[in-house]
Amino acid sequence: MALTTRRTALTALGAALAGSIALPATPAPAGEPTHTRRPLWRAHAHNDYEHPRPLFDALDHRFGSVEADIYLVGDQLLVAHDPEDLDPSRTLESLYLAPLAARVRAQHGSVYRGYRGSLQLLIDIKTEGASTYRALDRRLRRHRHLFTTYAHGRVHRGPVTAVVSGDRAARTPMEAQTVRRAFYDGRLADLGSPAPASFVPLISDNWTLNFTWQGMGPFPDAERQKLRGITEAAHKRGQRVRFWATPDLAGPARDAVWGELLAAGVDHLNTDDLAGLEAFLDARRAA
Repeated sequence: MALTTRRTALTALGAALAGSIALPATPAPAGEPTHTRRPLWRAHAHNDYEHPRPLFDALDHRFGSVEADIYLVGDQLLVAHDPEDLDPSRTLESLYLAPLAARVRAQHGSVYRGYRGSLQLLIDIKTEGASTYRALDRRLRRHRHLFTTYAHGRVHRGPVTAVVSGDRAARTPMEAQTVRRAFYDGRLADLGSPAPASFVPLISDNWTLNFTWQGMGPFPDAERQKLRGITEAAHKRGQRVRFWATPDLAGPARDAVWGELLAAGVDHLNTDDLAGLEAFLDARRAA
């Protein structure tokens, strides 16, 4: 879409913004074995907001990471993949921030009752990065007890960790802060850079730009070694690794790629198929 067309679409929405709160998650079935309800911290819900029940569908499938794309429209942050899909009722606050705050309050400080891990909220900025991040920072500050916080050189973990991806211009205002409630999603080019894990805790990149293998036939040894080298380098620095654009159609090829990602120590598996990844990870855990 042309930049002028996109700006026109965003401006037109600016005056019509409103909020709504998503419905609560469906509880686990009575009598279900507790071991099957453990959070799947490595499961990442790509384009989570496109599911029928944003956030809650992923939580029902026990995902440890969810992704929301945001646009700054007026003074509101709207969630959508493309500008033509923007809806003034679908704000970051209504779909994610308020429901997460309510859930954590109800569960005594946890996203998943009985588990103290931090849910990753990956926020992909689609409009100009610096201004959008400043608006995001103002909203995160309204939920200061919900988010992992960096303050004067130290990281204080919260029930939810916000990681900012998308437009790279967000980096400048983030680096200037001595206190912030979000972290930066790096790329493979950032691996080994001076930026510490307290600023760049996550390294994400496009699978297809770095690997030719799509799960058919054997994984080339050179590519397997490259993948393991990436995760080893990141883990030495306290960083996690995620790839997007991995195969996501159900079948042996997808399972083969997921298996290699797990074997290499990749921290987040990217999918739009919540039930499929849940079943895959549960089967691997049982085995």
